[in-house]
Amino acid sequence: MSHQDTEVIARIEAVFADAGARGFLHAHEIGADDGPEVSAGADEPVVLASVFKIVVAVAFARAVEAGRLEETETATVGPRYRIGGIGTAGCADDVRMSLRDLALFMLTMSDNAATDVIYHRLGPAAVDQVLTDLKLANTRIIGCCEDLFRTIAEDLGGDLNDLDATLAATTEEQILRLAVLDPARTSASTPREIGALLDAIWTDRAATPAACERVRNIMAHQIWPHRLSSGFTPDVTIAAKTGTLPAVRNECGVVTFPDGRRYAVAVFTRAASLAERQPAVDAAIGHAARIAVDHLRATVAAPSHHGVAR
Repeated sequence: MSHQDTEVIARIEAVFADAGARGFLHAHEIGADDGPEVSAGADEPVVLASVFKIVVAVAFARAVEAGRLEETETATVGPRYRIGGIGTAGCADDVRMSLRDLALFMLTMSDNAATDVIYHRLGPAAVDQVLTDLKLANTRIIGCCEDLFRTIAEDLGGDLNDLDATLAATTEEQILRLAVLDPARTSASTPREIGALLDAIWTDRAATPAACERVRNIMAHQIWPHRLSSGFTPDVTIAAKTGTLPAVRNECGVVTFPDGRRYAVAVFTRAASLAERQPAVDAAIGHAARIAVDHLRATVAAPSHHGVAR
């Protein structure tokens, strides 16, 4: 590792520390095979939170393109899935939507209910197959959002259908001991492997070109601008997915500059505080990502094929 690389990593680690968090980051340029990377704890196990929905999206796109699912098929988001939160998960009444619209909600606004309907329609084997095919040996998905929430209810001895009340009655110490916050006991990966997943999606290796394009297009419409996007100017395109749990703030995605060069950036954080709002940590994700990408852009000339998404 060069002195310059060491200096960049120190700057990134300082950004996270100043925000009151530990950070884990991997960044590399898509299309620059065996090119340089920025790695700050990139091989450390991290809690995925809703970042796992990228894998579900790939499995869904594969099934649609293979004819195993019809994207216009409709499904009902009923009481089982409406446990609170954003999108259909927080609706008061049943919602009937097409599978493709549920997939849109899953990635753009991180709708947990939409995710679970799609996950159950696919089955866990189809989701796990994505990990197997891409050789993501350090990535594990234990189930859908319902399964993650069930572990919380079990850990706290509460009711899955009234999780907010259960959490409100817990202590900080109890929350910090939750399995859902332990990479060894929940859906987890490493920043490097999530970067590899993004690279595979952006180079049409995760599925057919049409399936990968489907996932890229949805990720480009994510509605949250407060993390990864906060580090870049408006002319830079961001396609990404967030992940949030108590003390956990993540975002992983692809950053595309006007010159066509694209960078996969995976950022995971663990805050010292359990505060519901963590604006400093959110901003640190964008700041750290920008430091990493700026370093890559300054280090390597643009490859001749950088503008092509196969």
